[in-house]
Amino acid sequence: MGSHEDQVNRQFSAVASAYLKSSVHAQGEDLAMLAQKLNGQWTSEVLDLGCGAGHLSFAVAPQVRSVTAFDLSNDMLMIVAQEAKLRQLENIKTRQGVAEKLPFSSQSFEYVCTRFSAHHWADVDRALSEMHRVVKIGGRVIIIDVISPGAALLDTHLQAMELLRDISHVRNYSWHEWSAQLSRARFHVEANHTWKLRLEFAAWVARMQTPADRIAAIRALLERAPREVRDYLMLEADASFQVDAVMIEASRGPR
Repeated sequence: MGSHEDQVNRQFSAVASAYLKSSVHAQGEDLAMLAQKLNGQWTSEVLDLGCGAGHLSFAVAPQVRSVTAFDLSNDMLMIVAQEAKLRQLENIKTRQGVAEKLPFSSQSFEYVCTRFSAHHWADVDRALSEMHRVVKIGGRVIIIDVISPGAALLDTHLQAMELLRDISHVRNYSWHEWSAQLSRARFHVEANHTWKLRLEFAAWVARMQTPADRIAAIRALLERAPREVRDYLMLEADASFQVDAVMIEASRGPR
């Protein structure tokens, strides 16, 4: 089956177009908040780490000097480049690689942002260390992702669902895990914003081209889940559900 990196590349190269069209990824209050936060940052260089189909890049590009859309999948990067051209966003450039070994000089960016990507990283501590290296002193990192509810019962069901849907999934971290990981990477957390993210089941599995047997397994897991899990997920009759998402802003100090 190859390495984890191979799995991630295979999974997302096959579904690049679907992620460009995905309403979950193309929309969201977090994109509006991020665009507002970077409003007027005309001299800033931004790294969109694990850019996927590029929605974060498209949202912030009009506000900054340049955006580097960075991803493991060349197919995703081709989608980003094509869409940026259609949108006449000439300050977006693409670069291929992995989060744990960034091909950039130290202190290259004012902002390092990542959206719905970190749960695929094999070594989040190493990736955060690299983010610390490439962001400038006084710069900001912004992390947007689904987060674990923390409680073991709820967490076990969420991670199992995610892994059955997408074999390249590693982990949705809880807020406490993120806080500890960012502290180890020598970031200072300045703000966090959470919200509920509704996932329409049929679109959720279709977007990742989840095989039928694994879709059946997810449905069986949900059908047999205890009341606490069903209530947390706000489970609907068609198996659609809601999860918690977070936007974390942290800064790099002088060290």
